[in-house]
Parts: sequence; C-alpha cells; structure tokens
Amino acid sequence: MFLLTRIAERKISQAIEEGSLDFARWKNMPLPADDDPLVPDDLKMAYKIMKNAGYLPPEIEMKKEIQTLEELIASTEDEHLRLKQMKKLTVLLMKVEAARKTPTNFAAQDDYYRKVVERVTLHSRKK
Repeated sequence: MFLLTRIAERKISQAIEEGSLDFARWKNMPLPADDDPLVPDDLKMAYKIMKNAGYLPPEIEMKKEIQTLEELIASTEDEHLRLKQMKKLTVLLMKVEAARKTPTNFAAQDDYYRKVVERVTLHSRKK
C-alpha cells in the first residue's frame, strides 16, 4: 500500500509541475453534498464508488422508478392502465419497505394515493 501511495504522490507532483493539474478552481470550495437517506450508512462508500463508475444501487433505481410511476399515474387518462401502475407502485413501495432496516415514511404520501384512488373511482362511476 505504501508503494501505491508513493506512486500516486509522484504522479500528482509531476502533473502540478507540468501545469496539467489545475486545482485553483477547487481551492476553498466545499465538497458537494452527496447524501441519500435511502442508502444505509455502512454502504454509502461502496455506493459512492459504484456511482462514480456509472452504476446505481438498487435502492436508488427503485426510487427513480417510484417517481416515474407517480408521474405516470398522475398523467394517465386510462383507468385500467392507472390501476395497473398503482399496483406496480404498491409492490415497489413494499419492496423498499422490506429492504429497509428502519421503516420509511410513506405514510406522508397517503393523502396523494387517497386522492388518486378517489379520482379513479369517480371516473369509473361516471361511465
């Protein structure tokens, strides 16, 4: 490990001397906040490495899929398709809840889902 550190330090020093490494724009700048509450503390470093390599952890992929489904539910006119999307959303939310060590706060979104269900049932009663 010591050898790798020496090689890295030498490469950095060479780059600074050649002028190819310009770090003046980063000087005195805070690091960007990169914290996701869905990622457990013991996996944050591994997920950060995966993110830098272009991969997303399953929790983040599910979170994106949940957001996409919520947008589709809100914009879909077809009741059958909306109900299918709502069922898929429920399954995803259950998967996220089961994967977490501590329960998530999806209860705050109950009002949204209640309104969606009321809208679906109102449309079905009109026909």
